[in-house]
Amino acid sequence: MNIGGTASTDFATMRGRNYPAIRQFTVFLENRVGQLLEVLRRFEGSKVRIVALSIVDSSECAFVRFLLSHPEEGREILERAGLAIVESDLIGVEMPDGQQPLLEICTALLQAEVNIIQVYPLLIRPRGRAAVAIMVDNIEMGQEILTNQGFTMITEEDLQEEEV
Repeated sequence: MNIGGTASTDFATMRGRNYPAIRQFTVFLENRVGQLLEVLRRFEGSKVRIVALSIVDSSECAFVRFLLSHPEEGREILERAGLAIVESDLIGVEMPDGQQPLLEICTALLQAEVNIIQVYPLLIRPRGRAAVAIMVDNIEMGQEILTNQGFTMITEEDLQEEEV
């Protein structure tokens, strides 16, 4: 935007931020036989693959969390199915070499006083390495500290690498 001068203001949206976050979709399901399979089948015939999955359930309901290889197309599929979805940003990080790679990641985040909310593994191995998805209370700080300490971030583009 330029009003009477040469200065401009960048109005980047949350999606337009310049860090390699990966999107998580959370779907609420009734805890009935076949509900998860019904959602998974929605992706049949599309290029969308589930690259990470986490389920938190109770006797009445379940929250299913997905990371998808093609998040835009995946969101459309979930919306067309009439499912209520919540979209969140997570940090994707490769597991470093060493005896306790998760300990190294957690220690780095603790030193920056970044709280971990969720962690789960990716079902694929971007660039041939194990990786995890991490939800934190301050994604910008979490990304900055992990990057500054030499950890390799996973992007949404990396989730598409293993196309079949």
